[in-house]
Amino acid sequence: MKHDLVIRAGKVVDGTGAPARQADIAIDNGVITEVGDVLESGRNEIDAAGALVTPGFVDIHTHYDGQVMWDPDVTPSSWHGVTTIVMGNCGVGFAPVRQDRHDFLISVMEGVEDIPGAALAEGVTFDWETFPEYLDAVEAIPHSIDIGAQMPHSALRVYVMGDRGRDHDEIATDDEIAEMRRLTLEALDAGALGFTTSRTINHRDRDGNQIPTLTSAPTELWGISQALAGHEAGHMEIVSDFRDLDVEFEIFEGMTEAAGSRLSVLLTQDDRAPEKWREVLDRINQARANGRDITAQIAARPVTLLLGLQSSMHPFITCPTYRQELANLDLDERVERMRDPKMRAVLVNEHADRTRGMSGMIAQSFHKMFPLGDPPDYEPKPEASILARAQAAGIEPVELAYDMLLSRNGRELMLFPLANFAEGNHDALREMNLSTATLPGLSDGGAHCGVICDASFPTYMLTHWARDRDRGEQLPLEYLVQRQCRDTARQVGLEDRGTLEQGMIADVNIIDFDELKLHPPEMVHDLPAGGRRLVQRADGYIATIKSGEVIFREGVPTGLHPGQLLRGPRAAAN
Repeated sequence: MKHDLVIRAGKVVDGTGAPARQADIAIDNGVITEVGDVLESGRNEIDAAGALVTPGFVDIHTHYDGQVMWDPDVTPSSWHGVTTIVMGNCGVGFAPVRQDRHDFLISVMEGVEDIPGAALAEGVTFDWETFPEYLDAVEAIPHSIDIGAQMPHSALRVYVMGDRGRDHDEIATDDEIAEMRRLTLEALDAGALGFTTSRTINHRDRDGNQIPTLTSAPTELWGISQALAGHEAGHMEIVSDFRDLDVEFEIFEGMTEAAGSRLSVLLTQDDRAPEKWREVLDRINQARANGRDITAQIAARPVTLLLGLQSSMHPFITCPTYRQELANLDLDERVERMRDPKMRAVLVNEHADRTRGMSGMIAQSFHKMFPLGDPPDYEPKPEASILARAQAAGIEPVELAYDMLLSRNGRELMLFPLANFAEGNHDALREMNLSTATLPGLSDGGAHCGVICDASFPTYMLTHWARDRDRGEQLPLEYLVQRQCRDTARQVGLEDRGTLEQGMIADVNIIDFDELKLHPPEMVHDLPAGGRRLVQRADGYIATIKSGEVIFREGVPTGLHPGQLLRGPRAAAN
């Protein structure tokens, strides 16, 4: 009897952490049925000799809550071997929602995650009110990869409390907390994988208002968490500024106690307190030693702003003349105007406007500004900075930055590491990655369309950390695959994927590891209403297989859509 598909003679890194080995893989009815020397032939076969064979990657931190309504391939994540995504992170999403709150939820998503509001207004149908109805709407649309969703606290709070939910002086009543708990349980019963919230001042809506959940009382968070108690779905996520570790960890531990479940928190290295992450990780390890299942989600590389004339930030965006005369021109006309020596002189003279928040700060931080390059270099040396290059050339750094922005007809991008680069290298990231209390996350796939492009994290984990890093120690390939396949899947309760073992869902990547590489990010306008987004492609993915069906060959979609909405956790096959 023939198998549906046989992958022959690949270098199998199976996601368990075991050493790579040469093996065949047989697939039937979307499930792996044999790993080793497969004697029977397949109705379809793929020769993987010389190629790396891994499980499909599981990305647990994305913001495709709107995009899944119009993009069946869930790009760019699927371009990077991701076969399962989890959305509804950071407490933001599109359900539950009352009819008069559609624009509010769009405003929150636009502000927090930098997704164009016009694209969301056109692409998100809002053919739902409740979270179960939202899941039904997602399920009705074919997708190439699997999708999991979580209940977002901001939407939930405003749904229950109305305008009071947006007022940070308001405390939810016992009845309101009970209703939020009931609706969360309803969402879990319908298939939500968990519950998420945010307590960071950095999360604001399009008008600059801080998100509804910022000051939610601990009793509210603990009360909602009780919905997970005894439920098979059990993941929670929270974003925190860690201003007072005692206060924050009282909340975290209270949530895990109330839910009897898992909690992940987002962790990065902040330039303003470069050792704080170690304090947070120490507290997480203490909590874990005391029986609290708390894990830190970390990034694969620095959280990187991409500065360019097409992006949302660059060194001249705060200049009055730029804002008044150039900002609204199309790119080619803007470039032409900026090549005028007179305009150059004006903008170079005006560039130092520090009165406009983060943009003003970035405008002057030439020591942290680097050419991105091709292939892109996310661990640049200090001498590669705009400041160092300008000093070597005997010119002002603002002049060099200006000329660089005009390169490639205004399509050049510069790298600005916002977090995880305080020492000018990736050593802290390597230390984070080696911790048993961390997991890969923070790709933010689908979000930060105008200035960040990190959905390529899975590819970067393999290329940089397992092969190319030359400024410090690398990490083992088997370890990296385990981390972003089996371990991420287990965190959100998906035990039926993440490894290449008999009985597991047949999610597989076949990769030309030697040729695997990232292209520089580029700006495209393919969102609804012509909305823009940064995307990043990769070479080297020979095939990506979802539930036994090839969904990408050499980076090109096949048109097959075997993906499913994941309704609740999945147990491993017996």
